[in-house]
Amino acid sequence: MGGSSSSKLFGTMAQTLNSDPLAQPDPYLKENPDQDEDQHLAEVDPNLLLRECEKVLQKRPARPHRVLVQPSSTARCSHKHNPSIRVMQWNILAQALGEGKDRFICCPLEALNWNERKYLILEEILTYRPDILCLQEVDHYYDTFQPIMASLGYCGSFLAKPWSPCLDVEQNNGPDGCALFYRQSRFNLLTTAHLRLSAMMLPTNQVAIVQTFRCQMTGRWLCVAVTHLKARSGWERLRSAQGADLLQSLRDITSQGPNQNQDVPNTIPVVVCGDFNAEPSEDVYRRFSSSPLGLTSAYRLLSSDGQSEPAYTTWKIRPSGESCGTLDYIWYTHGALSVEKLLDIPTEEQIGPGRLPSYHYPSDHLSLLCDISFREEPHRLM
Repeated sequence: MGGSSSSKLFGTMAQTLNSDPLAQPDPYLKENPDQDEDQHLAEVDPNLLLRECEKVLQKRPARPHRVLVQPSSTARCSHKHNPSIRVMQWNILAQALGEGKDRFICCPLEALNWNERKYLILEEILTYRPDILCLQEVDHYYDTFQPIMASLGYCGSFLAKPWSPCLDVEQNNGPDGCALFYRQSRFNLLTTAHLRLSAMMLPTNQVAIVQTFRCQMTGRWLCVAVTHLKARSGWERLRSAQGADLLQSLRDITSQGPNQNQDVPNTIPVVVCGDFNAEPSEDVYRRFSSSPLGLTSAYRLLSSDGQSEPAYTTWKIRPSGESCGTLDYIWYTHGALSVEKLLDIPTEEQIGPGRLPSYHYPSDHLSLLCDISFREEPHRLM
């Protein structure tokens, strides 16, 4: 690229991306230490960093080209005083699991090398530049994502699984978990809850982060949650119970909002991002669809009737066979929020015969992304 500024940028990022794993604080500390410590790197120009990612990845095939689509069934609510909020949901595939446990038989181990795959993940994030980023299977939070996202103007929170399967892999980088990042120029953080999800009154190995924000541009409040429910067939009842526990926590949190003294329940709009490990036919999906929070799944709006989920959000080949299904969702309060745009789903041809992950895509799950905006409140229309 040339130029001292870009060289300095690449040197800073390379030093971060190639550093040894950092000491990881206790994720269940009552005080969340990551709120005030995310700004230890000088702010970086995202355009320059994106070009540096492309430079590192120039020998790899390009990621699938995806288009932002405006749903035909939704009315546009955003304007200069109410700009849309971009939300990204993505299970990025824990490095330890990708290399040591998942056994993607059509994906060469070389394609999963962390020294390049981390740039492929970052390139995806930098391409779309969400205001809110919700990730699962993060096992390089402290040594990669937290410092880099901080340098881009984000503040982050991380919660590891109590018994992460990553720890069973030799030379792991610590436990995997959920991470939630928000753009500090757009939101003020009001509350944070780190939840260990329960099922039948027993704690489980799955977690969720719930944060409440005040939008600096509108003054409106927004509650965002990220989670990753129990995987695999045979655990449908457990997933349903975990979903019920999360929904109850969200009801409790949103009932303590700015209008708590008024007879208006659930006044804070909610966005829930996650890998639910559940097809739309499962009970946990029905729980979210019928919740008193008034949630609906954003990606249903891509279908012609606005009622059907995409055919897949993950597509992989393991020794047990080929697995293609819809497991990932962005839920939102449809009475208070409007979906302006959605990132489309790559075609089978774009994904390729080896499926995911691959040299051109870093995870076995596709990223989901939508632009949402606040609907006008009744008193603001008078």
